[in-house]
Amino acid sequence: MLQTIERLDHFTKSKVSVAAVIPLYNGSSFIREALESVLAQTEPADEIIVVDDGSTDDGPEIVKEMAAHHPIRLITKTNGGIGAARNRGISECKSTHIALLDQDDVWYEDHLAILKRPFTNGNVSNLALVYANLDQIDKSGRMLVYRCLDSDPTPHPKTSLFACLKHDMFILPGASLFIKSAFENVGCFDERLSGYEDDDLFLRMFSAGFRSIYLAKSSVTKWRIYSNSTSYSPRMATSRMIYFRKLVEAFPDEPRLDLYPSRDCIGPRFFSLVRTDFIGGLRLRDRHRVERAWSDIQEIAPVMRKRTRRRMKLVAPLIRSLYPTPFASLTRGVLNWASPRGTKKKKSSG
Repeated sequence: MLQTIERLDHFTKSKVSVAAVIPLYNGSSFIREALESVLAQTEPADEIIVVDDGSTDDGPEIVKEMAAHHPIRLITKTNGGIGAARNRGISECKSTHIALLDQDDVWYEDHLAILKRPFTNGNVSNLALVYANLDQIDKSGRMLVYRCLDSDPTPHPKTSLFACLKHDMFILPGASLFIKSAFENVGCFDERLSGYEDDDLFLRMFSAGFRSIYLAKSSVTKWRIYSNSTSYSPRMATSRMIYFRKLVEAFPDEPRLDLYPSRDCIGPRFFSLVRTDFIGGLRLRDRHRVERAWSDIQEIAPVMRKRTRRRMKLVAPLIRSLYPTPFASLTRGVLNWASPRGTKKKKSSG
């Protein structure tokens, strides 16, 4: 770790070079606007790399057309998910710092200038990550929310492991800049994940002792969120449970030390997410979504507090018999009764 710290401080005090890395998968509707926002930077990126992750639309042709007039490099690979595409692009760049952009998001023109500043100032030892606020837009680009992280109830940047485990990190890759060597040090993106891969990466950076800075007053990115984005896909739900298992394995409860990261942080966090998914499936009468979420709830429940475990065991047969019926409101009521009501703050929970 000492060698890593020395290396990061060296980068902080020397020239910052930036690679913009953009994964592309069937993003023909948005990729031109995304690339134009990179090309319009007041402080240009040193490299622009687009990784085509097995697209079947004309997105790669749009990139080739733009690359004929601008310094854009297109890498083509078979489909492996967003983590694999990002890893490939980062592995092939020569820059010291990485700026990610999703194909459907847009950088403001001062994006890189703002995010580079804390690195060039050199005021924070072992600084590996700078991230900022962002504005939320809809599919057509209409503004929905300015500085949407202002409404996030969790702290930024997070200063304890328990805060990282209890809440989503909510560090948007497209609104961040990080040092390539720190990324490589913690093991790159977990390619099993297609959703939560950014949460997982930034948690590992925190755990490794790398520092971060949050720029609350600066929106540097337009974040496009809509019904077809990965945030609402079955693939995201599958990835969520892979990440849950990974966290429980990495941070088991330690009763002898009065530390309960799984029981008090990981379990409640994922139980709440899956419960929302279950109720959403009931409202939409999406049987597959309901059954998947119910299966996930049953997997999460055993790491919860004893009271929740007992109640879930008690109501499980009733919920299984109710959710295939028209009595959705009754099913929700039963699940709400069994769900955790919150836990008392403990010294160990940060």
